[in-house]
Amino acid sequence: MDASNAEAPKYKRVLLKLSGEALAGEKGSGLDIPTIEDICQSIKKCADAGVQMGIVVGGGNFWRGRTSEGMDRARADHIGMLATAMNALAVADVLENLGCTVRVQTAITMQQVAEPFILGKAIRHLEKGRVVIFGCGTGNPFFSTDSAASLRAAELSADILLKATMVDGIYDKDPKKFPDAVKYDVITHHDILVKKLQVMDSAAAAICTENNIPIIVFDLSRPDNIYDAVMGKTVGTLVTKHKPQ
Repeated sequence: MDASNAEAPKYKRVLLKLSGEALAGEKGSGLDIPTIEDICQSIKKCADAGVQMGIVVGGGNFWRGRTSEGMDRARADHIGMLATAMNALAVADVLENLGCTVRVQTAITMQQVAEPFILGKAIRHLEKGRVVIFGCGTGNPFFSTDSAASLRAAELSADILLKATMVDGIYDKDPKKFPDAVKYDVITHHDILVKKLQVMDSAAAAICTENNIPIIVFDLSRPDNIYDAVMGKTVGTLVTKHKPQ
């Protein structure tokens, strides 16, 4: 893309949270490479526009720790972290095939396949135009990958946290169960906590609230929503500290 003719992005440094389920496509589990390619095409468009892209991936397409009955919670969460590492490597491979320069960093040391998470190195990679993919969540059990995304966004001083989901925004109740559910175009961090909206877990929401990190929640079934959100177009639901007047 010719930078001189390119549309100027609204955000310079972005943290994108991709759910593991999104990488499975219609298969429901595992990896669906055509789906990942569509997502990565949009990520590449952002990188080509000069946006510094950090990505946190979930692992739900391989493992759902909270549904592993009878297993020790910490061990189940560690298995989930390994699932996110597999997804990080898969996304990295597709992005590299598209011509992006990528680095994978993991919160659990696995030096044969990825760098350990080091904040200074991650920032340097971003400044050099490399896409950085963060695997293994926070490296600690009992914390979700949403918490990891919020934490990395705060550490990297990201301009925005993009949360790609399977729903086209935030609703006052589950739109899959309630046809009369109302979608919010703009909502505050405070509203998420007070109204107990199921956007992300409370720890993740608290990190965004305390660090004043805006969030855009949008539907990934149209992968170009990633690019549109970065360019400042109205996509999904915007979460801010204060509602605009």
